[in-house]
Amino acid sequence: MAWWTDHVVPRITNLALNTREVPPLRDRTCAGLRGDVVEIGFGSGLNIPHYPAAVRSVAAVEPSDVGWRLARRRLASSRTEVRRSGLDGQELDLPDASFDTALSTFTMCTIPDLQAALSELLRVLKPGGRLHFVEHGRAPDPDVARRQDRLQPIQYRVAGGCHLNRGIADEIAASGIAIDRLETFYEKGPKVLSYLYLGTATKPEGHASQPRPAD
Repeated sequence: MAWWTDHVVPRITNLALNTREVPPLRDRTCAGLRGDVVEIGFGSGLNIPHYPAAVRSVAAVEPSDVGWRLARRRLASSRTEVRRSGLDGQELDLPDASFDTALSTFTMCTIPDLQAALSELLRVLKPGGRLHFVEHGRAPDPDVARRQDRLQPIQYRVAGGCHLNRGIADEIAASGIAIDRLETFYEKGPKVLSYLYLGTATKPEGHASQPRPAD
């Protein structure tokens, strides 16, 4: 499955997450980003056209070399400085309290240890820094949730480790990043895939980041 995950899934994702319905979601999610931004799951750079003018730089965390190659044209046309800044959202090689805002779009479903990644975002965000997110995840309707649970093993294998049934809002809240705006809704498409969480969450002003343990 490594060949499928490494070479096919990034290309499918580049197409599937750029359909007509998705760019307006990216616009809404990126609105309000400012200063220095850390983006986990940069993918093929589909958010680049949606960065506001207030964004000074983007530290792009992306494990896929294929995804990064697919981003070349978007990177070349970007008005914002974007640099590849790591391969793993669970272990960010970035300084503590150094980013004004963070961005995650359709990424939290695939991170093996999501709490580790959220803890890292909490560490690198400045106090009062805000995480902007749009993610698919567990639906509130019991029938849909049961179908998500049944399909989860198949989805995991064919979609690069994607989890259909993660409760994204609960995961963010458990990390210590305080959700201050949240919209949940079904987007167009099969309900098992299309229940979305869109919002922002803020690192508390008084939160003291725990440094990442040295290797």
